[in-house]
Amino acid sequence: MSTDRELWSRAADGDSEAFGALFDAYARHIYNHCFRRTADWSAAEDLTSVVFLEAWRRRDQVRIHHDSVLPWLLGVANNVLRNRHRALRRHKNALQQLPAPACEPDPADDIAGRIDDEHRMRDILALIDQLPRADREVLELCVWSQLTYQEAAIALDIPVGTVRSRLARARTRLKNLSATTPAPRRWSDRLTALSRKGEQL
Repeated sequence: MSTDRELWSRAADGDSEAFGALFDAYARHIYNHCFRRTADWSAAEDLTSVVFLEAWRRRDQVRIHHDSVLPWLLGVANNVLRNRHRALRRHKNALQQLPAPACEPDPADDIAGRIDDEHRMRDILALIDQLPRADREVLELCVWSQLTYQEAAIALDIPVGTVRSRLARARTRLKNLSATTPAPRRWSDRLTALSRKGEQL
């Protein structure tokens, strides 16, 4: 089987099938990363498409670490997520001048599980969003996406030592927040487990 380096070399030359093989290998990773940052399944799907469109556009700029293109793709995803956050903030500011629309409950039973997942993910993000952005990004890459320190350093374009110090700081702050912030017990336990997982990297 071709390595990521070989596939990307072919993709950089315009081989769409090689790029498609990379998409098949990493789309789920990028999708999960985007969902964990947005707590929105639909947004995660759209953002995943944007990430790979941007990756195709910038395919001659890729940095591959140990024959894996995933760290670079996650770096692209972070940039896409930042752009979305800025756009949503501007949109929210504009909507503040308008009456709030009426909320209609969705009667479809088949999406109940997805909505529940989104609510629970928002509980987690409510705590994680209290961390500084730099600490939050390292936590998300090293704990949720399970990148090594070196891979996270590539994704964020920072030194490895900075990744280590930010992750240690994020674990400590997250532990303190989960102990003091009112939240459902199971999600407080989940955050603590995520913090402990980071110590094993």
